[in-house]
Amino acid sequence: MERLTSCEFNMDTACVELKFVDGSMISIDTIAVENEVADNMYERSELDYLVYNAPLEYADLILNGDPVKYLKTVTVYKPFEN
Repeated sequence: MERLTSCEFNMDTACVELKFVDGSMISIDTIAVENEVADNMYERSELDYLVYNAPLEYADLILNGDPVKYLKTVTVYKPFEN
């Protein structure tokens, strides 16, 4: 796992896939991650944003970061008004 060649979200499998020069691949199941770390729709929305708009940053957060701390920092809770 020396150098990364591609990182993209695969809509068919709902996974962020990282492919490396040596042919190895890491596949991150985004649904499983959401079920483990996201407690509500606001946190799920934050993770979904990363999956669709910044899959490399998402992969880095899941593999090297602290997703719970990240979600507590960036999530904005806006209740619906009548």
